[in-house]
Amino acid sequence: MSPTGARKESNSKSGRRFSVLNLLPFLRWIKGYTVGKLRLDFISGLTVALVLIPQSMAYAQLADLPAYYGLYAAFLPPIIAALWGSSNQLATGPVAIVSLMTSTALAPMATAGSESFIAYAILLAVTVGLFQFFLGVFRLGMVVNFLSHPVVNGFTNAAAIIIATSQLSKLFGVNVDKAEHHYETIYRVVIAAFHHTHWPTLGLAVLAFAIMIILRQVDRRIPNVLIAVVVTTVISWAIGFEQNIHIRESAIVSEGVHEQLDEYNSTLNQIDSLMAARIAISSQIRADESTYGKNSEEIIELESQRAKYDVKVNRLRELASEHRAEIREYRLVRTAPDAETFIRAETRQKDPVSGHHWKLRVGNRQLDVEDLTLVGGGDVVGVIPRGLPSITLPKFDWVVMLQLLPMAIVISLLGFMEAISIAKAMAARTGQRLDPNQELIGQGLANMVGAFSLSYPVSGSFSRSAVNLQAGAATGFSSAFSSLVVMVTLLFFTPLLYHLPQSVLAAIIMMAVIGLVNVSGFIHAWKAQRFDGVISIITFVLTLLFAPHLDKGIIVGVLLSLVLYLLRNMKPSIAMLSRTADGHYRNADRWDLHLCKHVAVVRFNNSLIFANVNYLEDKVLDVVMKMPHLKHIIIVGNGMNELDASGEVTISKLVTQLREKKIEISFSGLNDHVMDVLKRTHLFEKIGKEHFYLSIGQAVETIHKGTCIATGAMDCPLVIGSFKTFEIAEEFKHEVHGSPQGMKQPKK
Repeated sequence: MSPTGARKESNSKSGRRFSVLNLLPFLRWIKGYTVGKLRLDFISGLTVALVLIPQSMAYAQLADLPAYYGLYAAFLPPIIAALWGSSNQLATGPVAIVSLMTSTALAPMATAGSESFIAYAILLAVTVGLFQFFLGVFRLGMVVNFLSHPVVNGFTNAAAIIIATSQLSKLFGVNVDKAEHHYETIYRVVIAAFHHTHWPTLGLAVLAFAIMIILRQVDRRIPNVLIAVVVTTVISWAIGFEQNIHIRESAIVSEGVHEQLDEYNSTLNQIDSLMAARIAISSQIRADESTYGKNSEEIIELESQRAKYDVKVNRLRELASEHRAEIREYRLVRTAPDAETFIRAETRQKDPVSGHHWKLRVGNRQLDVEDLTLVGGGDVVGVIPRGLPSITLPKFDWVVMLQLLPMAIVISLLGFMEAISIAKAMAARTGQRLDPNQELIGQGLANMVGAFSLSYPVSGSFSRSAVNLQAGAATGFSSAFSSLVVMVTLLFFTPLLYHLPQSVLAAIIMMAVIGLVNVSGFIHAWKAQRFDGVISIITFVLTLLFAPHLDKGIIVGVLLSLVLYLLRNMKPSIAMLSRTADGHYRNADRWDLHLCKHVAVVRFNNSLIFANVNYLEDKVLDVVMKMPHLKHIIIVGNGMNELDASGEVTISKLVTQLREKKIEISFSGLNDHVMDVLKRTHLFEKIGKEHFYLSIGQAVETIHKGTCIATGAMDCPLVIGSFKTFEIAEEFKHEVHGSPQGMKQPKK
């Protein structure tokens, strides 16, 4: 074989190897994989799973889903994200912010916890996964830049507070309906807790807090969450924490109760019917738009019907909330010690058998009048279906997916930002090279594949990733072992989780989100740029006020960031430069330098685009008006990275205007990209090759000879340099050669 042929074969093999690694990126782990790494991955995976299992159940309830859906989300997504991602230590699964956003996205579409709600949560995972996957495939990971750090910091801090306070009802063992605003819901919780706190529930939560805090202080490697779960679950089982009995509606003999229950069920049934009809109308609108047009009478009529349904649903939801509040206030006791009938209790009346009163368990679903639950103790996780989730194709509804798309985009970007930030932090410690687009593909596949196993949206977890790294995870196989432990738990150990108190899950969530609170982020943003600090605070406040509509807070933050970006581009930094005694060209106003009467050196610190061309033109003409002896203007364009058509036209117009006034214009420091634009538009020839310089010094040296010397000005400040005051000159020397403490700063 010829050398050329050998090279072609080698390149062909290399290309195949490259494509295989792109398709199966986890193959890179196999090279050099040892028994030692296997042991580290196994220990890390087991350690992460001990945190993942209780956390996932807690986060599922934060998403208003049954606890075991958190286990489903912790089953396949971690291993898929690890195998097709780029980080060796990123632990994927249910996380607090994404769970809260899931609840927010689905609340307007279905009753929390209902079958429709669960189906939409799975469909949301598909939508999020598709969006992330295609962003990664088309290498568009840079879109996360629209979420600036100040916006994310403000949102994350607000979300942490919202998440923590959303668990207060479970902490105190009270039930209230969610209000339109989160702060109103918290007020309801406080009022309910003042009257009806269940002290054993609060006590177990406090015990869980104490165990997690103390063990974390002793050694962070101790699985404090798991130990808290085990201890409180055993106590719950031992003391009979859950005290429930099941009765028929006919067992309650008090007047008015049956009617109230029937009205409540009827109201929920009407809501479900109207929601189904609304979705059908939305489908019909989209189908008919192509036939009749968006502004046709038919479409307007359908939209009117949909609006009417919205009004009716909102009224019925308010009515259902009123019914729930009344039913929750019922306190029932037996009519006699040996009786199986119940009546509403009088003030301070207790059940003759249990010694306390019973409450009707009422959630967001219709009550089964043949199997009502009376609660006399605390809430526990309850029955978790044993076995793996069924692998089924999600029921695709494109109309619903389009409705979910705006929130899916927000969840996708927020989730990915959280994941990639964690991955970068760990890569900085391990020296691993990350590919953000590959990470997007991994996260997207994790959400899509997870949806086939009844998972809701997931993302990278900060706390579990830290545990994974600390435990010594060598590759993403550690996540595979975590998934394996979750699988074994689902198959064999779910009965052990029955007596886990709900208040302990609330404590786990509250402990997890403490790490999201970052007050120093506001201070840092303020110090960097005051506008960034203001945007961060505004995002924080609005997210709190708009909650549970979290998308509004972050959208306002993004819009403010874009407005600030436009303002910065519309009025970029422009400065008149002059020379210091040490030969540096600095801002003359800031350093109190003399200016040359005949040559103006103007520094433009931005790309010259449509948004700021008028600003540059106004500033240059302003300089011309203020300097009657001006002969030459030098535009310093080292910071000019882009020149668009508007900028090119403005430069051409400036050249014409200045030359009509017998004033020449030159440029220094322009990069190749800008020079290419000038040459393609023939503006380079109009200005003249001799008017372009590589540096300020070269431009000043050449122009000084033909301008200042020609006019007899031998002591030009641009050549010899001169400060207006001795004090400023001394400060400049100290800045360049080392400033002693306490030295006064130059003028701002």
